[in-house]
Amino acid sequence: MNTSQRGCLLRIYIGESDRWHGKPLHEAIVLKARELQFAGATVLRGAMGFGANSRLHTTKILRLSEDLPIVIELVDRREKIDALLPFLDEAVTEGMVTLEKVEVIKYRASDDQPTE
Repeated sequence: MNTSQRGCLLRIYIGESDRWHGKPLHEAIVLKARELQFAGATVLRGAMGFGANSRLHTTKILRLSEDLPIVIELVDRREKIDALLPFLDEAVTEGMVTLEKVEVIKYRASDDQPTE
């Protein structure tokens, strides 16, 4: 993406224990976004949250949860987001996916090539 243009923010709310073909779902989503050449992706692990079933997930010592909230954020052009949506429709069986318009103020990549 170039600097100072409109884009879309795709936000995916899932649980840490959600899986896709034997691997963590958040990892599968990020790898799919990378395959589709998204500008970038960020995975955030929440300290506390609840979803549609209202079950509380927390890091508190007395209620140690192994299924903490995960939020994946991706920002790119709408066309890129649209290319990922069929995969999300299939892979995200429980959770929430949101989309909002954003204005990208600054996006700069280093000259270094990505490493694996």
